[in-house]
Formats: sequence, structure tokens, C-alpha cells
Amino acid sequence: MSTASVSTHAGIAVPYSRVERIPWYSWAAALAAACIMGGLYWDISWHETIGRDTFWTPAHLLIQFGAVLAGTSSAYLIFSTTFGKSHLGKPSSVNVLGFRGPLGAFIAAWGAVAMLTSAPFDNWWHDAYGLDVKIMSPPHTLLAMGIAGIMWGSIILILAQMNRADGALRRRFQWLLLCTGGFIVEQDMLFKLEFSNRVLMHSAIFYLVVPMGIGFFLEGIGRASEHRWPRTIMTGLYTVLFLLALWIFPLFPGEPKLGPVYQPVSHMVPLHFPVLIMAPAFVLDLTFPLIRRMGKWTQAAIQGVVFLLVFLAVSWPLGTFLVYSPAARTWLFGTQEFAFFLNPSLPSIRNVFHVWESTRAQFLTTFGLAFLTGILGTRIGITWSGFLSRLRR
Repeated sequence: MSTASVSTHAGIAVPYSRVERIPWYSWAAALAAACIMGGLYWDISWHETIGRDTFWTPAHLLIQFGAVLAGTSSAYLIFSTTFGKSHLGKPSSVNVLGFRGPLGAFIAAWGAVAMLTSAPFDNWWHDAYGLDVKIMSPPHTLLAMGIAGIMWGSIILILAQMNRADGALRRRFQWLLLCTGGFIVEQDMLFKLEFSNRVLMHSAIFYLVVPMGIGFFLEGIGRASEHRWPRTIMTGLYTVLFLLALWIFPLFPGEPKLGPVYQPVSHMVPLHFPVLIMAPAFVLDLTFPLIRRMGKWTQAAIQGVVFLLVFLAVSWPLGTFLVYSPAARTWLFGTQEFAFFLNPSLPSIRNVFHVWESTRAQFLTTFGLAFLTGILGTRIGITWSGFLSRLRR
């Protein structure tokens, strides 16, 4: 096996093992992320169509399959590196409590344990306290932390191998990395569903919450990938997946099993039309070569401001269309799809905007915070990309 660079192992300079092909556990990490994200979307749709059901719904099983897949592949990688006869993988590993393995494998393994623990915890929580009042109950918080562990563990695992690869293989790792990054963007947007509704597109809170953290993901993973169009690819994957689900889910029958039922439902209810984060992401990719040699804070300021302004320019008129136009209430845009439990008095049912900020001063202050958090998140993402770019273990 050829080698790429050196590290210190047991006090001796030892070369890192160069990656010569995409190993099965990297594919397993990406597949686990895909299963979890597909299961999460399906589970939310299940709750909006049918209501809370047993643990053994197909959506829950798909989510937990992703956890099992990530956990078993990571455990295999850790145990084989620790106890295996070959020492080639040890220089490209880290030591945790006497066990050796890639850093990403340890993070993903922890995430899998957290996810699998959250399942019986959630069942007990519902038996003890009834239905969830809020999305982020303690078991759901543990689940979210576990999902984040698997997602970022997969990113770090793939990145470490990409950084030890060359040529065509490195380009294949780039695509696998950016696809997994797309699932992280999808996860982020799923957690922001309550603030990304079309009825908030004329409120400043929409432009504060939706872009929050996006700069961290896009710059951290995108810059580390060294691909020419990383931000467009990651946000494009989120957009395509949301569109396909919007058009495919209503093809399957479903009806509520709980009450009260305020909206008639006869098929699976999809989530809303994807938020247009792909447009500012494309502009950032387009302009990045022009600013890449500037200072990091200057880059962050330019990118944070550009993202928000482009996002505002495309989202504000889209909101007008989605809320007011009868043409939006078709299968293509899906604004006629409602969860069975939504009260008829809600703005989304009446097709009117919800006014979040009561005064112009609150509106402008919230927009100011949006610019500030966008710049800060981008700057942190740039720093994070530096760590990821140097990752070899």
C-alpha cells in the first residue's frame, strides 16, 4: 500500500495509510445518513397524516435502521483497528479509552447509542406524560443529538479518507462528502419547519431563523471539500429531496387515527415546498473565487450579507405567490396540503400572512440580527473548514 504523509505513533514517525478505494464503511455511513433523513421526513408526514402511532411504524424503523447501520459499521471499524493483526490503519486512527479507530467512527458510534437509547425513552415519556406538547422533549433532544453525532461522524469519517486520497478517487470522495453534507442541510431545515412556513415569508423572523447556521454547514463542509460548486450541490440535494417527497407522498393513502380532526385527509401529507436556500448558495459559489484571497472576516461579511440579500430577493415574492395565488394550491407547490390537526383559524389555512413582529422597529432589529448571525455563522464555518481540511484520522 502506498503512503501519503506521516504521523507520530508510539514515538515513531509512521506514514498515514493512503486510501486507495472508497471502503464499504464509508458507503454505510452515507447510507445511514440517508435512511435517517428519509425516515425523519416520513415520520413527520406520518404524524401529520395519521397521528402518533406505535414505535413500529415504517418511518421509525427506517430511522432506527440508520442508527443500527452507523453503529455496527463504526463498532466494526473500531474493534478491527484495535484488535486486528494489521497495523496499517492504526496511524490513521485516534485513541479513545484504549480503543483505536477513526475519529468519525467514534462520533458516529456515540450518536448511534444515543439514538437507540432515545427510542425506549420516548415510549416511556409518552406513557408517563402523554403526547408531546413541543417537538424538543427530552427524548427528542437526545434523538436530535444522536442524529447530529451520526451525521457529523459520517462527515469526518469520509473527509479523513478524502484527505488521504488523490486523483479520481478524491473526486469520488468529494461527491460522497457533499451528498452527506446535503443530508445535514436537510436535517437543519427539518428542525426549522415551524419557522420556515410560507406564512412567515414576510416576517423578519423567517430571515433570521432559516439562514441561521447555514453558513457554518456550507462553508465548513464546502470549503473542506475543495469542490467548485459545493454549496449549490448540498442545498440542491435538499431541494430535490423535498420536491420529490412533495410530489410522491400524496400518491399513497392515509387517514387520521386520532382526534380532533380539523382538516380532511385521505392521503399522506407532505411537508411544505422547499425553501429557496439554493439560490443564495449558487451565488456564493459563483462569487467565491473573487473573494477567496481576502481576509477571513471580510469573506464572512461579504458572504453573510450576500446570502441574506439574495435569500430575501427570492423568498419575499415566492411568499406572495405561495400565500395568495390559487396557482400555488396544486400538486406542484402543495400549499393545499394540511395536517389533520390544524385549526381552521390558523393563517396557513386561511392563506394569509402571519405578522410576527408587531412594529417596524422590531422588524428592522430582527433583520439586523439576521445579518449579524449570518456573518458570525459563516466566520465560524470558515474556521471549521480549516480543521476539516487538515483532518487525516
